[in-house]
Amino acid sequence: MKPTRLFVLVVLLISLQTHSQRKRARDYGIEIGVLKTGKNNAITDVLGVSVGHTTLILGDNVRTGVTAILPHSGNIFQDKVPAAIYIGNGFGKLAGYSQVKELGNIETPIILTNTLSVPIASDALITYTLDRNENVHSVNSIVGETNDSRLNDIRGRHIKLEHVLSAIENAKAGEVMEGNVGAGTGTVCFQFKGGIGTSSRVIPPSQGGYTVGVLVQSNFGGVLEINGVPIAKELNSIPKQYNYDTDGSCMIVVFTDAPLDSRNLERLAKRAMLGLGKTGGIASNGSGDYIIAVSTAKDNLIPYSSESLINEAKLLRNEAMTPLFLATIEATEEAIINSLFAAETMIGRNGNTVASLPIDRVMKIMTDYGKISKQ
Repeated sequence: MKPTRLFVLVVLLISLQTHSQRKRARDYGIEIGVLKTGKNNAITDVLGVSVGHTTLILGDNVRTGVTAILPHSGNIFQDKVPAAIYIGNGFGKLAGYSQVKELGNIETPIILTNTLSVPIASDALITYTLDRNENVHSVNSIVGETNDSRLNDIRGRHIKLEHVLSAIENAKAGEVMEGNVGAGTGTVCFQFKGGIGTSSRVIPPSQGGYTVGVLVQSNFGGVLEINGVPIAKELNSIPKQYNYDTDGSCMIVVFTDAPLDSRNLERLAKRAMLGLGKTGGIASNGSGDYIIAVSTAKDNLIPYSSESLINEAKLLRNEAMTPLFLATIEATEEAIINSLFAAETMIGRNGNTVASLPIDRVMKIMTDYGKISKQ
């Protein structure tokens, strides 16, 4: 028997209220990189950015959800933002790529969900946009995905339009829930429970003082390293499949308040793959690794219509990009590690169980390698 809508909404509410945020990597003294983080060490440290989740946990087999990222609180279709998408490995179903490549901007919130829910998420973004804009006949919806079928009944296509709209409507600034929430509810990373992770970096005032924030949906494999420590190799007393696995994908969203056009945003997006590589990810043949990079610089918003034939924008010079590259690499690496630290063991489809990262053992290894900062 299918669950009633009331039951679905109750489960959603319970899952959001009972989600307890576990400690993050820095709470354990793991400090990745050299740049300072923003206040919340999250993508929302970029002014105006908000994140919302819908988490769907039903019965024994449904473990999925939706995550929405909004670049500003206004009408995104009317005030578009410069953007670029870089494909690290293209085994994926990201919607909206070609128009972003052609025009260099996005006009909807960014939605992350599971592979088979991309069409319904696109439909929801169209509904969301048409409801807010009269006389609009074309919408380029941006939807990324990873495949959560190990824990989730993905063939059941349980994500509905209202789940996507709810994630958008409940998006907020400040702290971002991580781990088993939203689009990360059913994901797996390095054979441990993955999920949503986020981090940020602020570059020094002398180099512009800009903020870079990253959010990931981690669902990929490789040979896990944390801050340069070979965790997968050191965890040699657990089953072999935990030491080496390459399945899965990673969606990476990079936001910055630096004034960049789509060309330099694509350059920025490429560096996120270096951050993924530093965690031990290898972008395998079957991996869908996509990076969406966006500039929220308020003076560079792109109006849907204008009486002027010219868009005026102040843009950062090429030689000023290097600190932003470093910020992106560090924030991506830490966002992925945060997704592992925040996630909890989950039992899902057909009784499949994915264990959380064994943090006590990991911390012992990190300590042995001298990689824990003094608290």
